[in-house]
This record gives sequence, C-alpha cells and structure tokens, in this order.
Amino acid sequence: MSGTSAMVRDGARQAMAWLHGWTGLLFGHILFIMCLAGTLSVFKPEISRWMRPEVSGQADPVRAITAATDWLSANTTGSTGWYLAAPDGRSNVVEASYDSGGAYLSRALDPASGAPVARDTLGGEFFYRLHFELELPYPWGRLLASLAAMLMLVAIVTGVIAHKRFFKDIFTFRPAKGQRSWLDGHNALGVLSLPFHVMITFTGLLTLASLNMPWGMTAAYGDDLMALYSDLTPGAVTKAPTGTKATLAPIGPMLARAQRHFAGAPVSRVYIFNPGDSGAVVTVYPVETASIGYLPAEISFDGATGKVLKAWTEKRAGIRTYQTIYGLHMAHFAPLLTRWLYFLGGAMLTLAIASGMVLWIVKRRERAPLSIGNRLLERLNVGGLAGVPIGMAAFLVANRLLPLGLAARAQQEVSVALWSAGAALLLGLVLPPALGWPLLLGLLAALCALAAAMGPIWAGDVTVMAGNMLLTAMAVALALLVWKQLRRRSAPTPVRRRMAPA
Repeated sequence: MSGTSAMVRDGARQAMAWLHGWTGLLFGHILFIMCLAGTLSVFKPEISRWMRPEVSGQADPVRAITAATDWLSANTTGSTGWYLAAPDGRSNVVEASYDSGGAYLSRALDPASGAPVARDTLGGEFFYRLHFELELPYPWGRLLASLAAMLMLVAIVTGVIAHKRFFKDIFTFRPAKGQRSWLDGHNALGVLSLPFHVMITFTGLLTLASLNMPWGMTAAYGDDLMALYSDLTPGAVTKAPTGTKATLAPIGPMLARAQRHFAGAPVSRVYIFNPGDSGAVVTVYPVETASIGYLPAEISFDGATGKVLKAWTEKRAGIRTYQTIYGLHMAHFAPLLTRWLYFLGGAMLTLAIASGMVLWIVKRRERAPLSIGNRLLERLNVGGLAGVPIGMAAFLVANRLLPLGLAARAQQEVSVALWSAGAALLLGLVLPPALGWPLLLGLLAALCALAAAMGPIWAGDVTVMAGNMLLTAMAVALALLVWKQLRRRSAPTPVRRRMAPA
C-alpha cells in the first residue's frame, strides 16, 4: 500500500473516531437512559408482576377478559373505547386503558373480579415509556429519542470504521491500566454484541419512522390521516356510535371464535369501541409468540350481536416486512432464553455508552489537567450515570412504601423516581467525583437491597422471588464495587519512576 493511501486511510479513521466521540458525548446521557430503560423493558410484564405482589398465580385469558368487560360495563360511563391486554404466561392481570366520564385511565384489572387491583402502579410500563418518551410530553420525547437513535447509529458505524483491531478487541482486556483498561472495556462491550446493537438501533429508529421520516406519508396522503390508517389497517372496522344503548353481547363466544380463527393461538388484545352502544365493535388480536411480526391478524365482531364483521390476516409483503422489523425490536415473540439474550445485549450497549462517557474524561485527564467543561462533564457523568439507576431503584422502593389508597398513586411513584434521580444528579454535580462515585453507587446498592427486602422476601410467586434475587445480586455487586473504590482510594499512591536514559 502506498504512503498516500495509508495517509488517507489513517485520516479517514481519525475523522471517524472524532465523529464517534462527539456523537456519543452530545447524546450519551440520553442514550444511557434510553438503553437502560429499554433493557429493563425486555421484562416489562415480569416487572409489573413484581410490583403487584398481591396478585399471584396464572389467569385464564378468556375468563379474565370476561370479568374485565363485566366490571367496565358496570363502572364506566360515556366510554368511547376499552383497550384490554389479556393475561398470558408472563402477565397475570388485564392491562386496561379506557375512558370514563371524560377521564382517561390506565389500570391493571384483577383477573377474577375484573376490578382494579389494590396497588395502583405503572409497573414495567414506566420503563417502557421512559425508553422512547423520556418522560417528556408528546411529541418532544419521541422526537428527542428518535434523534438520539439516529446519532447512535452514526456512533456505531463510525466506531466500527475507527477500529484498527476489530476482532482482537473482543478478547482484549488489560485491567488496572487506566485509560487502556477503559478503552479495552468499551471496545469489548461494543464489539462483542455489535450485531445486536445494530439491529436494536436500526429497528428502534424505524418504530418512530412516522415522526422522523414523515415525508413519504405526507406526500401520499397529506393531512388525510384516516385514509392512511385505512390503507395501513384494512382489517380494521370502524363504526360511529348510534346513540342507542345496547348491552354488550357475551364476550366469551367471541373470544372462542377468534381463537379458532387464529388457528388455536390464544387471544392477546381485545379492543371494544363504543361500548354500551348499538354501534359497538369488538376487535380481537392473537398473541405474537407464533411469529416475529407485530399484530399479524385480527377479527372484528358486532358488539351488540356478537356476529363476525370482518377477519383479516396481513399478507402484504411491505407491511409484513415493517411488522417484522417492529416485532424484532419489541421481542414479544421471544422465548425466555432469547429475552435474556436481548437483556444481555441491551446491558452491554448501556455499559458501552457509560464506559465511553467515562473514557472521554479519563483520556483527557492523562494528557493534561481537565478544562472547566470537562470537569463539569466528569461530575455530570457521576450524577447522570449513577442517578438514573438510583431513580429506577427508588421507583421500586416507592412501590412498596406508598400507601395503597394514596390518590394518583401510580404518578406518585413516578414522581419519586424523577425527584430521586434529580437529587442524585445534583449530588454528583456538587461532590468531588472521588467522593460522588462511591456515595451514589453505595446509595444505589442500598436501594436495591431495600427493594429486595420488601419484595416481600417470603413471596411464593416465582416471578417475585426471581426479582428479589436479582435485586439482591445487584446490591452485592455494587457493594463490592464501592468497597473496591474505597480501598483503592485509601491505598498509597504509587510513585512513578522515570527510566534513566540509556
């Protein structure tokens, strides 16, 4: 290879490394929140189950949906729609969203009585929404998440190009070497699960395509959103309310008919439009474990008579491709082992982002004293990288400590999470990093241990027990990390000796 080619190659690699560093730096903390919340969302139903320990055991989806519709029929007024997610092997309640008396509500309904469960909580839904809405109002949270995902894809591609020893980095880690150790860790975390990182970032970006790439839809449909919706979901049945009251036909036979239409697959979601009106429509979807694609089929019934109005199985190649990409990101199809692989890949991506943020500071400190901007970033790293998980752990603790009858209890749990994360961020900014890291990580360990102890620790439900064990393991791991940090801090600083010139 000529010298000119080598210079061009090295110049391109340096440019990619520069772009990789700055894209990660500018949106690193937002990406850290998104990836950590997304990783936890892999086990969204299980987290929800841990946060509602009063409801245990498995539930029959047909009986649970029947109980839920009976309760909603008797306890809601003026509803325009009930959106129900049936229990399955992972969830044991009916997740319901509905309106009543002008208020829009989301509740977990007891599978036996159909009434809201005693412990009002968002459960795993909090982490799921945080992943792509960032607790910001629509559409700003989604737009910010979409922009961050775009830069994440740029960071991944530029990171690959900037690598000199792509495959060697998988097996290279040199501990206790300062910047070299952080770089080895960052590279290994990024390279080892690179295919997953590319897949999850690309598919995540496409799930928000209507926001980040709306031009095709706008060119074809303009402001006619109903025409767009009709073309995208030709199986959907829409009927205007007639104003004539009518009792909802028995839901059980409709669900049984739907299950036969889905070739035996259990029902997953049940949407009831215009309930209590003669124009009611019941639409049923199957579980998504039989295929990767999202919402592969649906069947609609006349809500007043129970007769089939329309059945639809999506077979259009373009739509199925999009549904498959969407389904790959959501992982509803995934069995337990695959879900753990998703979790591991997400955890590695989260740690790669965090290690990259720390590496930025370590790299510059070893070259020269830190500038004011980098000192601020160093403290922001302490508060952000430790504060976000502290807020999440506080969310779990609040779930156990807040009174069951507290008004707007679910929102109070979220408030505790946000205020805790904010307080940790402030502490990180105020305290010296050498003190801030062990203090905040120690606090995180204590919160994890407290949440596990209040699990309750004697829980009989396997999911609750598994959650307690994972929280305990996390607390022990963090405590060991803090102990190591404190031990290293108290150790005498080694004197660096320069070698005498030969």
